[in-house]
Amino acid sequence: MDVNDLKSLYAEVVKRMNISLEHVRHELSGVRSGRASVTILDNVHVDAYGSRMPLNQIAGLSIPEPTLIVAQPFDPSQLGAIEKAIRSADLGLNPSNDGKVVRIPIPPLTDDRRKELSRHVHKLAEEGRNAVRQVRRDGNDRLKKLLKDSQISEDDEKKGLEEVQKITDNHVRQIDELQKKKDADLLNR
Repeated sequence: MDVNDLKSLYAEVVKRMNISLEHVRHELSGVRSGRASVTILDNVHVDAYGSRMPLNQIAGLSIPEPTLIVAQPFDPSQLGAIEKAIRSADLGLNPSNDGKVVRIPIPPLTDDRRKELSRHVHKLAEEGRNAVRQVRRDGNDRLKKLLKDSQISEDDEKKGLEEVQKITDNHVRQIDELQKKKDADLLNR
């Protein structure tokens, strides 16, 4: 086995850890802080045209002010369906429509709700760290198997384990930073 095989192992580890990191980033973007953000509506699906469609595919979303999201349907006949989908998405939002657009006021968060959301953020971050650690385990197992099969030397295995650990530490640190930033948004008004 040569250096390129180890590099491809590292590249695969990095790729899989990046997927976990992006998943955490996406999940955290959907957690509502005190400010309006269209990403909190990413998981809202509307029953339209005989199927369930993501809200952002049937309406333009904008933020005209810090505590308001406006959904402008591409087809005005979908106003009621959009309003209903947002209400039933369990986001604590109360949309209203004026016949042209759906206005979604973002209510201020209570202290209890902020703490609850903070716990949810910590849970999402921990799931991300666990996913990264699982990738590390898989990488380390492959290195140990390569050593057992005499495809790499003990020195190469040791260097490989250290490199995989460095990659892991970097990704865990990035998840920690995402968690801290989201916590700061939630808990510091």
